[in-house]
Amino acid sequence: MFRKHLLKIALIGAVATVLTTWQAVAQTQHDQPYSGLQTREIKAFSREQMEDLSAGRGMGLALAAELNGYPGPRHVLELAGQLSLTDEQRTTIQRLFDSMRAEAIPVGQKLLSAERDLNRAFEERTINPEKLEAMTTTIAEMQGKLRNTHLKYHLATAALLNPDQLRRYSELRGYSDTSPDRSSGSKPVGPAHGMDERMHQHMMGRCTVSDCEVTSG
Repeated sequence: MFRKHLLKIALIGAVATVLTTWQAVAQTQHDQPYSGLQTREIKAFSREQMEDLSAGRGMGLALAAELNGYPGPRHVLELAGQLSLTDEQRTTIQRLFDSMRAEAIPVGQKLLSAERDLNRAFEERTINPEKLEAMTTTIAEMQGKLRNTHLKYHLATAALLNPDQLRRYSELRGYSDTSPDRSSGSKPVGPAHGMDERMHQHMMGRCTVSDCEVTSG
């Protein structure tokens, strides 16, 4: 009986210690949410984010398209077998993916460079209101250009898939339970549904924007 009582006291003490430690850690995280981030090369980006920008990856910039029924080329290629892509679709979407990376990588590198300049200006105490406005304007332009790059290739990719493939993609990616009917791929998506034919041909790698000819039919 006495032994059981001691064990009970020890157990209560152990639980109390764990709870106290957890509360202390939680309080520290609440009071110091940026602790450790001061060692980042670019304070605004983690190492993973910098690698994503350098590699032309999306970083969630195309979620407006992805979660509304417009798949991106990368994930479509990853699911090529399950989507039953034709050889022509694979070839064309691979071309889109390559073009997207070719556009996104230099923009991402420029964004990283602009963020480095901003970081350095604060670090060296050379920042002033005029320089701050110019730098943040440049960064905003790069961010907008990068997001547009990723979004437009989602638009082009969706135009190449049939309704069943769009619906299947949504299911495979786990969107079908929460996506509204209009985003499930129930309607075909093509240039007439939001993309100029000339731009569509350009992103398909058939020509440059200035050289593309709009064809009828």
